[in-house]
Amino acid sequence: MNMIGTLFRVEIFGESHGHAVGAIIDGIPPGISLTHDDFLADMARRRAGAAGTTPRIEADQPEILSGLYHDRTTGSPLCVVFRNEDTRSADYGLFADMPRPGHADFVASLRYGGFADPRGSGHFSGRITAGLVAAGVIAKKILATVRFNTTILEAGGQRDIAKAVREAADEGDSVGALVELRASGLRGGLGEPFFDSVEGLAARALFAVPGVRGVEFGDGFAAARMRGSQHNDPFITQDGTTARNGAGGVNGGITNGNELIVRVAMKPASSIARPQTTWNFATGAMDTLSIPGRHDSCIALRAAVVLEASLAIVLADLALQARVRDKCADTAAPGLVQ
Repeated sequence: MNMIGTLFRVEIFGESHGHAVGAIIDGIPPGISLTHDDFLADMARRRAGAAGTTPRIEADQPEILSGLYHDRTTGSPLCVVFRNEDTRSADYGLFADMPRPGHADFVASLRYGGFADPRGSGHFSGRITAGLVAAGVIAKKILATVRFNTTILEAGGQRDIAKAVREAADEGDSVGALVELRASGLRGGLGEPFFDSVEGLAARALFAVPGVRGVEFGDGFAAARMRGSQHNDPFITQDGTTARNGAGGVNGGITNGNELIVRVAMKPASSIARPQTTWNFATGAMDTLSIPGRHDSCIALRAAVVLEASLAIVLADLALQARVRDKCADTAAPGLVQ
């Protein structure tokens, strides 16, 4: 399915070289101030054209088709679309016979029986994440007191990100990256102990972003090499502030009021100019594949804001659920509230 959320529900749609991509967002509280310009900053963070990104340039001007009246959300489903204009579909005909290694070409043919739109990778393209970024803009308005800080920590194992990306591009290759997401000002008590834990819901949303290969919270995998005395977070104030944050702001699947810290591993882009030896399904033999078209040398450069949006969508949904619980507690009979 192409939908996520319980109260704040986001459905994404479109194909890379189709007429448009976008999102339908339901469950938005009525009365939130929202204009065309509110989307521009985050869409600019996702836009291509900088060093290490694809030369495909889309205007990405949001068209809001429903759910808005006099620059205020109505409470009904909001539909936002982004038109596709800079397309070169002919670059993708080769991949029917020679699916790109590491890409979704092969599994798309298995899943959809050959009917999937192959142009620009169709619905599997990172182009589809424009709708996620748009939904993230609205989610961050719901999370008005939460501050997000997203940083690319390294690319290709190097702290000098520009150098790593430049070297990969010069060699017709691509490079992966590590992205850190931080959310401060988040209330405690969001999430559930098991299947709807904050970590589980966030990981589900983050793994939906093309190219994600790993997600960790707080100390993450480093905790496997620690002792409890090292990993534990001693409380230092009455409000639950801790001396360190190895838990990344979550205990027992529930936010504890400290900063939420998430790190995401992004793989190198599968589409690279460097020739690769792979199977040719038309000839039934190994062959050399040189991928034409326009590609990112480091997809994390544009995907960082998509990851931030995905996290915001989950947190906004949990925040709305908490508001419902708060109202229920306020209206409950005094004898029923412990």
